[in-house]
Amino acid sequence: MPERQGQLAFDELGTPLRSTTFVVFDLETTGTSDEDTITEIGAVKIRGGEVLGEFATLVDPGRGIPPEVVSLTGITDAMVHTAPRLDAVLPAFLEFTSGTVLIAHNAGFDVNFLRKACQRHGYRWRRPAVVCTVQLARRVLTRDEAPSCRLSALAELFGAGTKPIHRALADARATVDVFHALLERVGSLGVQSLEELLDYIPEVTPEQRRKRTLAADLPTEPGVYLFRGPGDEVLYVGTASDLRRRVRQYFTASETRRRLREMVALATRVDHVVCAHALEAQVRELRLLAAHKPAYNRRSKNPRQAWWVALTDEAFPRLSLVREPRDRAVGPFRSRGLAEDAMIALQDATGIRPCTVRIPARHARARPCALAELGRCAAPCAGRQSVEEYAPAPVAFLGLVAGRRTDPLARLVARLTALAEAERFEQAGLDRDRLRVLVRALDRGQRLAALASVAELIAARPDGAGGWQFAVVRHGRLASAGVARRGVPPMPVVDLLAASAETVLPGPGPLAGAPAEEVGVVLRWLDQPGTRMVRCSQPWAEPALAAASWRGWLARADAALSSRVEVPG
Repeated sequence: MPERQGQLAFDELGTPLRSTTFVVFDLETTGTSDEDTITEIGAVKIRGGEVLGEFATLVDPGRGIPPEVVSLTGITDAMVHTAPRLDAVLPAFLEFTSGTVLIAHNAGFDVNFLRKACQRHGYRWRRPAVVCTVQLARRVLTRDEAPSCRLSALAELFGAGTKPIHRALADARATVDVFHALLERVGSLGVQSLEELLDYIPEVTPEQRRKRTLAADLPTEPGVYLFRGPGDEVLYVGTASDLRRRVRQYFTASETRRRLREMVALATRVDHVVCAHALEAQVRELRLLAAHKPAYNRRSKNPRQAWWVALTDEAFPRLSLVREPRDRAVGPFRSRGLAEDAMIALQDATGIRPCTVRIPARHARARPCALAELGRCAAPCAGRQSVEEYAPAPVAFLGLVAGRRTDPLARLVARLTALAEAERFEQAGLDRDRLRVLVRALDRGQRLAALASVAELIAARPDGAGGWQFAVVRHGRLASAGVARRGVPPMPVVDLLAASAETVLPGPGPLAGAPAEEVGVVLRWLDQPGTRMVRCSQPWAEPALAAASWRGWLARADAALSSRVEVPG
């Protein structure tokens, strides 16, 4: 029997069952396959043990009802001949169930029919919470008590006031009585809220259930949580809009990931940091992940370990893959493979030599490589190209990275078009994919760099309750965050946040030393509709010829089914 140890107080549990509106429903159909359709709908709306309303109608399935179904339900073709079609019934039933939790006996069958019906008739399936009384009965009742979980058997066991007879409304009424009886059982086991009911139905390990007391003292505010192990080490870091509710989910059956169940078994306490709003929580999470490198987190442990394509500092500069961003670099890239694809595209676009040999400024006498024979290199290594003749290649690279020119990208598109016309579709497809990687990297990098170049930017977003959320951003990093609740004058709060904000000194590289992930999180927050600029130390703008002008081409390339490539208009 499930344990009651660690039961939380009633007001901590979420949505109380007594105030939750349920619709208990049943369908009768012409069969069991996806091609079959509904012949009758019956539903009862309940809340707090009281019936709020009922919904019942026959439905014309538009086909004959098989004899075996007629024998089971008693619904004949004559009975449904004058009944409305499903497309007329469905909107009314969806309105009846709107904003409720659906209850059904063997719910998977009935819900699948409803979902398919919505798809066929063009209605959005809203994915409501669903409780199956078969699954709930199997969790609550022993085999000795209930050898069968058929509706008729459970109705008899609990003395239901309505006998199920394979008619939709009668079966729904019987299911109401069964559901109420099952709720009485789970209530004595500490299940008091909708969230606990949904978590209770699947199997939960005793270890998970015992440890839910770790969430008892957490606030219901947004923030960051840290699971700590027996040696006080940080096992896992996460964010939540409601710390208590989110952490409690790790101790229920809603957490099915084996890795995190193992983490919960090791955890001895949960620390937390309350945050002003979601942006602060996300940034703090990134910083904590980088600081602690928790064993059970899979992402963002090394925020500075991205890949960049950088221009070397020598007489005949070339491109190299580096980990630390430099001023003359493209990135960041999530993987070395993506960085290599972009580097090849950059070499083709700008004429930068693809070899890795260090070439002196004068008197180069090396033997030309195969790339020179193929026309992909002008062979400065053999003295066939001077420093002055080579100079336009790195200049084109720097102009492309800085957003001062996009003609190297147009050069690549012209090459793709030539390959396609020559029916070299495989090579054209490969080059197109490399160009897509390059355009994405340039666009993201230029946007991040533009934000990181601003010494201070203060932005505000509505909090949805008449107040404001504020962020003070310095060189792409979140330096301070706060809120002004409804009725609080906002500007004094802004001034206080700016005065107390972290001092951020710009560092090297295109992002002024800021981690790319943090700048990206801040940029996404600023990009959301409704964000307003409070003040800015300098204009925040992207270069006129940035890769953003190629987003149209990128969208077409992503959607393309062939290797035909268009130059942006």
